[in-house]
Amino acid sequence: MSLSEDLHKRRLAAVARGVGSVVNSYIDSAGGATLTDVDGREWIDFASGIAVTSVGNAAPRVVQAVRDQVERFTHTCFMVAPYESYVAVCEQLIALTPGTFEKRAALFNSGAEAVENAVKIARHATGRQAVVVFDHAYHGRTNLTMALTAKNMPYKHRFGPFAPEVYRAPMSYPLRDGGLDGAEAARRAIDVIEKQVGAGNVAAVLIEPIQGEGGFVVPAPGFLPAVAAWSSANGAVFVADEIQTGFARTGHWFAGEHEGLEPDLVTTAKGMGGGLPIAGVVGRADLMDAVHAGGLGGTYGGNPVACAAALAAIETMRELDLVAAARHIEAVLVPALRTLASSAPEVAEVRGRGAMIAIEIVEPGGLTPDPVRTAAINKACHDAGLLTLTCGTYGNVLRFLPPLVISDEDLQRGIDILARAIRG
Repeated sequence: MSLSEDLHKRRLAAVARGVGSVVNSYIDSAGGATLTDVDGREWIDFASGIAVTSVGNAAPRVVQAVRDQVERFTHTCFMVAPYESYVAVCEQLIALTPGTFEKRAALFNSGAEAVENAVKIARHATGRQAVVVFDHAYHGRTNLTMALTAKNMPYKHRFGPFAPEVYRAPMSYPLRDGGLDGAEAARRAIDVIEKQVGAGNVAAVLIEPIQGEGGFVVPAPGFLPAVAAWSSANGAVFVADEIQTGFARTGHWFAGEHEGLEPDLVTTAKGMGGGLPIAGVVGRADLMDAVHAGGLGGTYGGNPVACAAALAAIETMRELDLVAAARHIEAVLVPALRTLASSAPEVAEVRGRGAMIAIEIVEPGGLTPDPVRTAAINKACHDAGLLTLTCGTYGNVLRFLPPLVISDEDLQRGIDILARAIRG
């Protein structure tokens, strides 16, 4: 019995079945864009812990910053006895997110927690209750964020009832929109909002600039600016969920920058912490400061160790110019995938930006999703030592999220494994 098999046996006796894993190999060490399991098998990492280890696993600056902070102190709770690193992370969020207006920020533990607090802030500041989200959206696993999330299985199934005053509008999904451009798709969504919710009732319009779990859906150009403009004109808070897309992942610091967005609020997490759990909400000062003292916070929010990691991760992104690195990954990965797609009729589309790229798998000759074929390709990648992920409302999208520090050699090795998996 291998060490991974032994660990898996122990897991079955100790870990709740509701906690799933993509593979049954257990990781012993990791660095850059590779993982090594307890049996010595090396994996090329096209997952980054779901877009978390953008600066690479065990990034040197992050490791050193964490060590230094742990030796000084591990926790005081910022709401009890504050510390400089929390302030410094908020300053970085203010500097990096789009928008030249005055901003404030607050720190939390996870993406879902950031989204919940963005909704709290929008409701408090506007005095309204309705929250508008979109088809194929994913915003988290807590009760409110499950209500915001579109996909039933595995995220929402039998976990209701969910939080009220959440309304869903149609997303721009170019592959499946029958030719609608961004402006037309926005008019369709706005029409639903105005008829079914009422503009005067909307506290927040919450959207991922590129959808994550929903299938790496990149809306048609013009869709996001039109929805943002409608929100501004009608007193609704426009919230960009940049939890998966933020921090250089798409070839900008934030994905909304591709279309010149200046959201009222931005939620962040994942790549922000270099592997440690930290999240944030940053946005217009008048909105953020509308909440009474004590209305935002949490025992571990902005933990000093996580703050140290975040500051080191941001410094690494700047020093290594990982914004440019994401664009380079796109320049290598997308043409290779399009070459594969030209001889693979099951690949309906190659899409994404930067190092957030996906292929959608369908039954040849149409657009019928093929989750079975998608799962088979995914497994073939795993069997050959490439860690990939699936996603999408229909379970038919393969997504690629390599660390932004991946070498050209490892990137090409991953592409070669994927090509063999697709060709069968």
